[in-house]
Amino acid sequence: MAATAEPGRRPGGERLNAPRRVALLGAESTGKSSLALALGDRLGGIVVAEYLREFCDRAGRVPRADEQAGIAAEQARRENLAVEAAAGRGMGWVICDTSPLMVALYSADCFDDHSLLADAIGRQRGYAATLVCMPDIDWVADGIMRMDAETRDRIHRQLVGLLDAHRIDWSPVTGFGEERIESAVEMLSRIE
Repeated sequence: MAATAEPGRRPGGERLNAPRRVALLGAESTGKSSLALALGDRLGGIVVAEYLREFCDRAGRVPRADEQAGIAAEQARRENLAVEAAAGRGMGWVICDTSPLMVALYSADCFDDHSLLADAIGRQRGYAATLVCMPDIDWVADGIMRMDAETRDRIHRQLVGLLDAHRIDWSPVTGFGEERIESAVEMLSRIE
């Protein structure tokens, strides 16, 4: 079901002259970071990197349950700053390499902590597009951030189920290399 927009706003709630904020979601090892960089280059937008990756690199470990809310908040803060910067530069796109929803989903899965989901679901409704990177590429170990292919598949099922249960429109990104980039670009070309 397509979302309807208020006058002067896109279906996601953003002002028509505001940069379009796109969330790239997906379980671990689905190519979100590579796709975000490619889309930023292709569309001339600002890319918001995944804060969780930076946190893990800096701390040398995965986060504890009590650190999840701060990670989600920092991801959101960085997205907000990127939208302001893009608007100031007249740029049309902000590409987010994940969103607070993925932090909330992993928090629920790893720590049985569902406290972050409501806010993350509400925020997810504000993106101009939600693209889900499908687990159709090889799983690759990436230091401490990635668990295994089975976890990736379980998280993917939970993500799609959550988006569908809350009626958040999403589009699948499939393919390899340039084909994957073109799949995403084609979906984003449909956004007003």
